[in-house]
Amino acid sequence: MNSSGNVYTDLTRIIILIFIIGGGIALQIFLSRSKSKWPGLILPFLCVIYSLLGIFSIAAFGGTSMLSTIGLILVVFLLMNIPTAILLAIYFTVRERKRKNKEIDKMNIKDL
Repeated sequence: MNSSGNVYTDLTRIIILIFIIGGGIALQIFLSRSKSKWPGLILPFLCVIYSLLGIFSIAAFGGTSMLSTIGLILVVFLLMNIPTAILLAIYFTVRERKRKNKEIDKMNIKDL
């Protein structure tokens, strides 16, 4: 098999992954800008549920010591919640900016 064929396949996968991540970030920003605070918490909640599924799948496999299982669960939980932390950071940043803009609008209305 030609090695250049694999390069194009890998490049295509990377580009698709970048679009998926960018779309997820854009969706999080869009949901965080809504009037209600709850839509912006949907994606972080889904990420936490996904990480819990990963933990339960580890707990289902036995055969290792209790200490190594707990360590593995902790590491998997932390690694799988990196997207959750990023999405929550986006959420709180957008909500804080929205709150500041709302206060500025109130001050401008009072000035008139």
